[in-house]
Amino acid sequence: MKSSAKNSKTKKAAPQPMPLEKTNYIFLGIGIAIIAFGYSGMALENSVDGLFSLTISPVLLVGAYAWIIFALLYRKQKK
Repeated sequence: MKSSAKNSKTKKAAPQPMPLEKTNYIFLGIGIAIIAFGYSGMALENSVDGLFSLTISPVLLVGAYAWIIFALLYRKQKK
């Protein structure tokens, strides 16, 4: 009985595959770059009522955060 318990403890588990692939990291990089662009565009425009800081940047930021969620959940279809 002791030998079977010893064997089960000494067995090594198979290595788990990486949860994200190269395409996921590329998509994440694109999302992070768009977020940086959106925040910097908001900060660089001196007017609070400006077109970029009031309309374009918030839309970019919401889209970029949605893109990052998509990038984390994206899986290639296996044939």
